[in-house]
Amino acid sequence: MSEKTKIPEAALRNAEMVKKELQEKGQYMSLTRGPSMRPMLRQHKDVVVIVPVTRPLKKYDIPLYMTTYKDDLVLHRILKVRENDYVIRGDNTYFYEYIPKENVVGVLKEFYRDGKHINCETNKGFRIYSVLNTKLYFPRKIWKGKIRPFLGKIKRSILGTNKSK
Repeated sequence: MSEKTKIPEAALRNAEMVKKELQEKGQYMSLTRGPSMRPMLRQHKDVVVIVPVTRPLKKYDIPLYMTTYKDDLVLHRILKVRENDYVIRGDNTYFYEYIPKENVVGVLKEFYRDGKHINCETNKGFRIYSVLNTKLYFPRKIWKGKIRPFLGKIKRSILGTNKSK
């Protein structure tokens, strides 16, 4: 790990590779990995286009950044902009991250899903999804953590498939 930033060396190397491509080509394209941005981005199916940060990032932007807990770079949504960092969360996660602004490598500009191009800056559906996804966080968290497991217990007891013996 880098002593100065506590970012894993592999993440630093990945960030340098992406920064180099951003400088040379003006963009970085990649297939997505991981479930943290579902349903917007599907693992190993959607292609993201990352561009250099040319303006101050704002709420709902999706930066690509380095973090202390992972060798890969991460792509999550900004929920709040603070003086020195961003409060960030994946669309399919239930924990907040506090990412220093200097850890940001680029920002999601667009993505391709099933051959369809979605521009994150101009697509109205994307903007509506971004707002609704963040506003409905608490009900989704309650559904996933409390209601859905409770309904599963009821279903198993009715069907006699309770495995807690």
